[in-house]
Amino acid sequence: MMITIEPEDPRAPEAQELLSRFIEEVRRRYDEPPADVGYFDPQLASVPKSVFLLVRSDGKPIGCGALVPMGEELAEIKRMFVVPEERGHGIAKKILEALERFARDFGYEAIRLETGVKQPESIALYAKSGFYRVLNFAPFEDDVTAVCFEKRL
Repeated sequence: MMITIEPEDPRAPEAQELLSRFIEEVRRRYDEPPADVGYFDPQLASVPKSVFLLVRSDGKPIGCGALVPMGEELAEIKRMFVVPEERGHGIAKKILEALERFARDFGYEAIRLETGVKQPESIALYAKSGFYRVLNFAPFEDDVTAVCFEKRL
């Protein structure tokens, strides 16, 4: 299995398909969709110091993740997703590591992310990867299903 992780335009059809699958999965897990689930604005990953990564296995798109600025020294990881049939092979960890490398290269001092209480595998990955819980940041302050993390770089 040949895995590649490369920057991609989030408007590309393969990226849009993965983003749609992400939304479908999150909506299935929750009675009420979390605050930030829905359309991913491609502009978020089209500004300086941002990136959208697409993961392929033998050329087939199987995962994605984005890094978007929250300020001059802070970025947010968004839309980390691996298709269910490819989970358990360390691909999410590879995406996370690649996004962290980009964050360091861009000069960020910290990265944040949000996941949900019904995504224990994500919570475990972030905790094992050196992220620590923080108070829910906007737009998740009042979302009881949200779990927010941060990592200093």
